Amino acid sequence: MRVLFVCVKNTSRSQMAEALMRMSMSEVEVHSAGIHPGEKVNPVAVAAMREVGYDLSKHEAQHVSAFHHLKFDVVYKMDAPDLSDYVKTKWMENWDIPDPAEGGIAEFRRVRDMLAERIAALRHELQSQLAA
Repeated sequence: MRVLFVCVKNTSRSQMAEALMRMSMSEVEVHSAGIHPGEKVNPVAVAAMREVGYDLSKHEAQHVSAFHHLKFDVVYKMDAPDLSDYVKTKWMENWDIPDPAEGGIAEFRRVRDMLAERIAALRHELQSQLAA
């Protein structure tokens, strides 16, 4: 299974989602990208993910077009427009996850935890499908 998380800058939400999925679903090939990538991953996102044992400091923001050559099973997008010109996917889903960029560490933790809940639900769903 191949998954892509997309947000505006690829500096916070999509990076954290990618990391959380890597941590909990090693059998999934996961990537993240932005429609207007920032310069670097937000240091507060790095700090929030460090608290749960993941080092985001080596991640780099990428434009969604960097993945035009891949076909995804699913793309999860947050505040991103239609991506059909950039990526091929079987399924695209909008996630209503707020951008924590203007908040402090508490907001990043809240968003990280929201993403973790969604990804835990995906893991449960995937495991149920594999068991059937």
